Amino acid sequence: MAKKGNRVQVILECTEHKESGLPGMSRYITTKNKKNTTERLELKKFNPVLRKTTVHKEIK
Repeated sequence: MAKKGNRVQVILECTEHKESGLPGMSRYITTKNKKNTTERLELKKFNPVLRKTTVHKEIK
């Protein structure tokens, strides 16, 4: 039986990569608790194309 809960999968996309004009994109998949965190998630993650840590924001 599947678990019922408030955790949902979210996609994080790099904000600096779009502005740079380089091909490709940096995305990460993670989970968040929808009940505790109602606003969009923002995390610092590594962008392999830019080779530095950048801010990734939740999309959708």
